[in-house]
Amino acid sequence: MTNKTYWVLKNLVIGPVLHVYNRPFSRGLDKIPSTGPAMLASNHLAVMDSFYLPLLTPRQITFLAKKEYFTGTGLSGAVQKWFFTSVGQVPIDRSDKESQSAAMATGLRVLERGELHGMYPEGTRSPDGRLYRGKTGAARTALKADVPVYPVAMIDTHKANPIGSWIPRPHKCGLVVGDPLYPADFRDAGDDYAQARALTDAIMERLAELGGQEYVKDFYAADVKAALEKGEGYPEGSEPGKGQVLGN
Repeated sequence: MTNKTYWVLKNLVIGPVLHVYNRPFSRGLDKIPSTGPAMLASNHLAVMDSFYLPLLTPRQITFLAKKEYFTGTGLSGAVQKWFFTSVGQVPIDRSDKESQSAAMATGLRVLERGELHGMYPEGTRSPDGRLYRGKTGAARTALKADVPVYPVAMIDTHKANPIGSWIPRPHKCGLVVGDPLYPADFRDAGDDYAQARALTDAIMERLAELGGQEYVKDFYAADVKAALEKGEGYPEGSEPGKGQVLGN
């Protein structure tokens, strides 16, 4: 079920502006089922991914978003909290394991209602436009709920919304939806963690193929971002050019 504010923002307020300004394209949207529960697992290039993906997907998507989007102060903080709440995003504290368990429970409730649940397996935005090792939360949720996972590659959204910018630039961007991955195909990978790891790796490889990103499969984006912010440079082995290019 689409809430009224979500519909108004998508179709009457923000959506029409983005359609004109960024001319977003999509391929493979017909693969996403029109009804029933499913997981959308996307790469994460920009804050605006959470605008373009819901804009182009016919059904409403519920995301889990970092809690900082809901805890800002002043007028801008209030507006930001109102917006992310209105578009169906749920806050999560990525540093709190108990909160992560609660987030999984929330995701399962979304799927139990027959809705679309969107997640970014990288856990944070890419610091440099490359695709990084996926965390297993999306896969664990999909395995628990036994729902298909649709990989969604965001294309050039970081060019329309570079890191640190809030006003999009008029750069064309879009998304490509891949064929679904089914939890049943990963049940024989081993224990619960092995199943989740295998499904996660398959998701990330599919995203790399769809989006043509360099895939840094042995490093998490958050670790690389932290090293760069400290001025330490790239961890050894994670430098640009050291990942895989799987094509699109």
